[in-house]
Amino acid sequence: MHMNVAPHLLTEDRAEYERVLDDALRTAPERPELAGTGARLTAAQLRVMALNATALITAAAASEYEHFVKVREQHRAASNRPRTPAPDESPGAVAVLTVLVPVLAGTAAGIFLLVGAVVRLVAPEAALGTTLLTAGLVFGALAAAGLLCAGAGLLRTALRNSPAEHHTPDDELTRARAAWRHALLERGVVPFLQAALTATGPDPSPPPP
Repeated sequence: MHMNVAPHLLTEDRAEYERVLDDALRTAPERPELAGTGARLTAAQLRVMALNATALITAAAASEYEHFVKVREQHRAASNRPRTPAPDESPGAVAVLTVLVPVLAGTAAGIFLLVGAVVRLVAPEAALGTTLLTAGLVFGALAAAGLLCAGAGLLRTALRNSPAEHHTPDDELTRARAAWRHALLERGVVPFLQAALTATGPDPSPPPP
């Protein structure tokens, strides 16, 4: 039998509709409202009837389907949109300085402090020892500042490359599809199957002995 496609149901969603229908028929024995499946009408008969009533059944979940299609189109548009390349943050002079400044400043600080301490020990009255110690402290502070800058740069890079905590478009698309499937099943497919079974009348009684 040819399936009549509802005007609002896109061709690409026919297979999804049939999967929802097949799931309902497969789990019919677990639903009291579909207990007559197989006795009054077979699952194959119900399936044909539901395929021919696609427009009626899908209309029950029209709002969820409209939202699903909208989210899907937005997702596709976002996927096809050319991405703006990230600013070129090549190593260059900034990266070299970030690495070298703490190393050189720390080395200079160690040398100045060591020489200044030796001069102060040998000639306590000499001004050179105080000058060298002061220079050592300045270079030590510069090395500490360089380390802080390098740490901040690493932290910024880690934060930029870490996955976002908010919901991605794929998550929203998955939720929209699940909401449509649920509404289609509970408000469309199952009530239709129940009505079809009810319309056939009660189960035939066994003949009297």
